[in-house]
Amino acid sequence: MISRLGSISANIVQFCRFLRTRGYTIGTEEEITSLNALHHIDLANPDEFLLAMKATLCKSKKQLNEFDELFFTYWKELKKAVDSKLKEEKTLKKNAASPNEQFKSLSSWLKGNQNNETLETASYSSFESLSRKDFSTVPDDEIDELMKCMKSLSRQLAARVKRRYEKTSNRNLPDLRLTLRKNLRRGGELMDIVYRKPKKNRVKIVILCDVSRSMELYSAFLLQFMYAFQKVYSRVETFAFSTSLVRITSMMKENNFRDVLEILSKESSGWHGGTRIGESLETFSREYAEKLLDRKTIVIILSDGWDTGDIEMLRRNMENIHNRAAKLIWLNPLAGYEAFQPEVSGIKVAMPFIDVFAPAHNAASLRKIFQLGVANLKKS
Repeated sequence: MISRLGSISANIVQFCRFLRTRGYTIGTEEEITSLNALHHIDLANPDEFLLAMKATLCKSKKQLNEFDELFFTYWKELKKAVDSKLKEEKTLKKNAASPNEQFKSLSSWLKGNQNNETLETASYSSFESLSRKDFSTVPDDEIDELMKCMKSLSRQLAARVKRRYEKTSNRNLPDLRLTLRKNLRRGGELMDIVYRKPKKNRVKIVILCDVSRSMELYSAFLLQFMYAFQKVYSRVETFAFSTSLVRITSMMKENNFRDVLEILSKESSGWHGGTRIGESLETFSREYAEKLLDRKTIVIILSDGWDTGDIEMLRRNMENIHNRAAKLIWLNPLAGYEAFQPEVSGIKVAMPFIDVFAPAHNAASLRKIFQLGVANLKKS
């Protein structure tokens, strides 16, 4: 019987035992190899996990052919065990003081909600549910949980941006996906091994977050995302703006998140006030653009586009940033609504210089744009 275990490694060892009951000759050495393989794949990609297990545990063409079916059978049964346990715990804790205390399932890890084998309180189902909620509609009793989800998500995506590889002739790090693909023409026997090495990543990211009154329901969550992202990915510069621009890179690095919010509210006279995007971008262009922007820099503006300032100044500085950077991305929380149309003057004048325009109203939308938009430096 397949039971729910509390860590990734324990579930993989149990999977190896499951395969032994199906005729696979798997010993301690194979189990260790499969666990070590996890250090060399994208942990947020379920396909790579499948290929890693197949490459390390299969020893014949017959096993390669039947592996996928056994793999999905096992994880399907494990998911049933997880769901059953969740239902049981929900019943037992119905009247408990802390009903949100949950375990981290392997299903959560396979979908990208992992953190180096550290058990966290947010389960996969909880994360998925919260990730689709509009930031402006999250009830007070779920804000802390969503902040944890945002922190976890930003760390995943920062690691994804940082983790890039290229082919190499050095026999150092096997590329499991390319190795299996190359050997398919030989009937699945692993005769040629393809190797890879970490690619030097020089991608820089500049994030400018609107903290004006119109963004009040979104800015705290977006700042939390920026804060956690910067903790993992060092090549990022962060700014906040409303009626003026404030560079908060060092503030984010040196303080905890609650202190950042408190410092911002005290030091920024425009915090949750009006919005002068053009003037804020003018300050950025004048004081920071020459040093920070080049053809390896992605600029991300988080704003709803409501501008009470100089529209021509906004147009001029959007053009300047667009011409200097590799890609200019504008994320608008209001774009998550079906009826949204870019009618406000700030968005209208900025649109010709935006390479990617997308919603940023919940955690799921941020995940999507960082997986698709930030990964590619080419202009749209």
